[in-house]
Amino acid sequence: MAVDIKNLNHNQLTELIAKAQTRQTELQKAKVTELRDKINALIKAEGLTFDDVFGQRPPRSKRAGVSVAAKYRNPTDPEQTWSGRGKRPRWFNDALKTGVKEKDMLA
Repeated sequence: MAVDIKNLNHNQLTELIAKAQTRQTELQKAKVTELRDKINALIKAEGLTFDDVFGQRPPRSKRAGVSVAAKYRNPTDPEQTWSGRGKRPRWFNDALKTGVKEKDMLA
């Protein structure tokens, strides 16, 4: 199927490009799925498991999702805390401007 792109306007070209990119993505996914199935079939035919061939996957980081204890507490509202990591909260900067020392806000 040959498309004469010289006779297409801007909107038609944009639509054609979008369709082509979508189709290209679909073909890539199908190719990956087919290859994955072939690999799994070969592994199974040899009587092995995925982990036997490629080894076990490393565990996720133990630190991921772990919350850190609060290091600083807002002197005017003890519910507000900060671990000392990342961007300073507004209440922390405001307290420093009013003359409160960092060590006075330690939790």
